[in-house]
Amino acid sequence: MNERLLRVLTLADYNTRVVVFGVVMLGIAGGVIGVFLLLRRRALLADAVGHAALPGVAGAFIVLTAIGADARSLPLLLTGALISGLAGMGCVLLINRLTKLSEEAALGIVLSVFFGFGIALLGIIQQMRGASAAGLGSFIYGRTASMIRADALLIGFAALGIVVVAALLFKELRLYTFDQDFAAGDGWPVHGLDVLLMSLVVGVTVLGLQAVGIVLVIAVLIIPPSAARFWTDSLSKMVLISAFIGALGGYIGAAISAMAPRLPAGAVIVCVTGSMFLFSLFFGRTHGVVTLAIDELKLRRQTRLHHILRCLYECGEAVYDHGKPISIRTLRESREWGGQELKRAIRAAQKAGYLRETRERAYLLTEKGQVEAHRITRNHRLWEIYLLEHADVAASHVDQGADFIEHVLGTELVAELERSLSIEGLTPGSVHHLPAEHGVES
Repeated sequence: MNERLLRVLTLADYNTRVVVFGVVMLGIAGGVIGVFLLLRRRALLADAVGHAALPGVAGAFIVLTAIGADARSLPLLLTGALISGLAGMGCVLLINRLTKLSEEAALGIVLSVFFGFGIALLGIIQQMRGASAAGLGSFIYGRTASMIRADALLIGFAALGIVVVAALLFKELRLYTFDQDFAAGDGWPVHGLDVLLMSLVVGVTVLGLQAVGIVLVIAVLIIPPSAARFWTDSLSKMVLISAFIGALGGYIGAAISAMAPRLPAGAVIVCVTGSMFLFSLFFGRTHGVVTLAIDELKLRRQTRLHHILRCLYECGEAVYDHGKPISIRTLRESREWGGQELKRAIRAAQKAGYLRETRERAYLLTEKGQVEAHRITRNHRLWEIYLLEHADVAASHVDQGADFIEHVLGTELVAELERSLSIEGLTPGSVHHLPAEHGVES
């Protein structure tokens, strides 16, 4: 078993190398093009195009049989699928522009009508004399394991061409994807870019018929970019990560299928890619569930720490003495603290070295705490003044608005606030010139 696994992973078997090459190239092309499709919110278009390709395959088979040509030639069958897929895409775009129907309705109409027509053609082929439709049904579910060298090379070179086109037009596709109106106003051929992107989608979809079939081809275009979205906000990085996920999913899926020949390779590839999506969903560095939960927990702790420091600073202002210890009762009355929340805030401030407890169980800011509390209070009041003078926020609500933003104010934003407010006499270290809209009364 270990020897067989090693042979599969190292691609020692010829058939494994052929299959892996085909599905890896397909995964790369699907990952690259799928990013733009996903960001354009047209995920279901791949499904509609995939179903629309079936009548092209069946129609090409009928024509080739009628003229006496090789009716099982993959390039010719895929050519028929390409023509039919482009026709389906054109129908979707035509319905969108000429009617008031939504894009979802257009996709549903094209998907069902073209797929139904394809099934009807398959029924006609079954009744044709001298023709056997055996094998055509595999385009519905894919036939990865039966891929031969010529098939893999066709998929590989076509996928490479699609990736090259996307790379050469990356700047144009990025502009069209994120701001179509600006692109049109700047003179870019928006409709041409739309047709080009959809044509690339059709190309990947047609190539995927051999590997994963009509039913699962949407997974090749949608799952890798969806998984990549949890790792980055950069488009270029997202494209690279999506291509990597598509390629890795194809490699692992083909390897598992080679180890267990009874498992359909197309379905295994989709399941592996889906597992990678679930991993990204929870552990993605940028938008993963676990990552966001950790960031939220850190922000809550930081917010709690800022609140206790600002509360101590304002209490010191109220008694005109920042060196006077503040009792826990005064702290509790100065803000609507929960019992446990106040204790956690005090412990966090003590752990950070901002706060020390006196013998009378009162609390006093350390020198380090004075500096940090000074900065936090100043930023809070800068934002309060900005909300009052420029955002027309009521004075009774300005404190709450400032509380939401003060914890993420950076150096550049603070400097911008100072320039916007143009407060005379306000030096970088000053806080006393800023009025406290909600300060503790002495």
